[in-house]
Amino acid sequence: MTDATDPVSTAPTTAEGAFRAALRDMLVFLGLLAVVGSVLGYLVAGLPGLWSVLMGCGIVLIFSGTTVISMLRTASSEAAAFGGVVGGLWLAKFLVVILAVWLLRPLDFYDKPLFGLTVVIGALGALALDVRAVKRARIPYLEPKDPGHGPIDPPA
Repeated sequence: MTDATDPVSTAPTTAEGAFRAALRDMLVFLGLLAVVGSVLGYLVAGLPGLWSVLMGCGIVLIFSGTTVISMLRTASSEAAAFGGVVGGLWLAKFLVVILAVWLLRPLDFYDKPLFGLTVVIGALGALALDVRAVKRARIPYLEPKDPGHGPIDPPA
C-alpha cells in the first residue's frame, strides 16, 4: 500500500510526465537561483554582479529549457525524429551560446567570474533535476499492444 508521501506513488508514469516534471523543477530552481544569486551578486560585485547572475540564469534557461521542451514535444515521435530534433537543437544552441559569450567577452558591465559561476551552478542544477525526474518516472521498458496480454501477441 502506498501513501501520498511516497515519492514512487507520485512519480510520472510516462516520458512526457518526466519531462514536464524536469521542466517545472528547472524553472523553479532557476527562479530561485536568479533571486538569491542576484542579491548575492549585488552584494559581492555591485550592479555588474547582478547582471552576471541574471545573464547566467538566462543562458542556462535557453540551453537547458529548450532541451527539455524539445524532448517534451517529440516524446511520442519516432526515435530518429526525437534524436534529430534534440541533437540538432543542441548544436544550434551550442553555437548561439558560443556567439553570445564571444559577443559579451569585451564588455565590462558584468562580472565575468560570477557569470561563469552562475552558468556552472545553473547547468549542474538543471542536469541534476533532469536526472532526478527521469529516475523517478515509472516508465515501462515494454508497452504491451493490448493491456490484457503481455508484450507478445497471443497465438491465433
